[in-house]
Amino acid sequence: MLPFEDSPRREQGRFPFVMLAVLLTNVAVFLYELTLSQSDLERFLLDYGAIPAIISGAMPSVQPSPIPPYLTIITAMFIHGGFLHIIVNMVFLWVFGDNVEASLGHFTFLVFYFVAGIFATLTQVLAFPTSIVPTIGASGAIAGVLGAYLVLFPRAQVRVLLFFGPFFALDRVAALIILFGWFVLQVFRGVGSLSPIAVPAGGVAYLAHVGGFVVGVLMTVAIRRLRDQPLGSFRGRFRWSCTIRTQSTDSVARW
Repeated sequence: MLPFEDSPRREQGRFPFVMLAVLLTNVAVFLYELTLSQSDLERFLLDYGAIPAIISGAMPSVQPSPIPPYLTIITAMFIHGGFLHIIVNMVFLWVFGDNVEASLGHFTFLVFYFVAGIFATLTQVLAFPTSIVPTIGASGAIAGVLGAYLVLFPRAQVRVLLFFGPFFALDRVAALIILFGWFVLQVFRGVGSLSPIAVPAGGVAYLAHVGGFVVGVLMTVAIRRLRDQPLGSFRGRFRWSCTIRTQSTDSVARW
C-alpha cells in the first residue's frame, strides 16, 4: 500500500517550505551517494550513519571520524540505502508533510521533524546498544510526521495504490486506518526483531519507526494543547470510500 495524495489539501497560503527543503536535501545527499565508489560509500556510511554501539559507548570508534558520534544522529537522517528506500520515504513525506507543516507552522515543524528523528534513532540505540550496523534514513523522523498527521487529520481521505501480486488498484482510505495500521505493523515487527533468534541483519529499523511515531503523537498533542488549538476528530465511522473488491476487479479488467 503506497499513498500518493491526501484530502483535505494543504491550507491556502501555507506553502511547505521546510518540508520541501528537507525532501530536496535528502535527494541531494542520495545523488551524492550515487557518485561514490563502493569503498567510499561504505566509509561514508560508517562516518555519517548512526552506529548504536558507538553512540551508546559499547564500542569505541574504530577509525577517525569527521564529526562527533552524537552528530551522526542528525546526519544519518539524510542518508538512504537505495532507490526504494528513498522513494518510499520521500513519497510519505510529500503526502503527509505539507498539512502537518501548515498546522504546526514552519519553524515548529522544522524542530518537530528533527526531534522526532533524534528520538527515533535513540529508540533503536536503546533496543540494540551493541549493534554495529549503521542506522540510516529519514523514516524515523517521517514516522513522527505520520503520528502528527494521525492526531490532526484522522478522518482525512488518503488515495493509495494497493498491490495484489501482479495487479494493482486505487482506493481512498481514512488516514486513521492507514496510519494506525502501519503503526501496529511496526510494533509487531519491532517486537519480533528483539527475539534472540532474530537474524541480526541490516534491515528495517522498526523500533525507530515506533519511537518516532509515538514521539510525534505526544509532541503534536502537547503543542496543540499549549496553543489552545483543537485536535482532529476521531468520532464517526471510518471506512473505505469504495470496496477493494470493486477496485481489484476493475484493475484486473484493465490489465
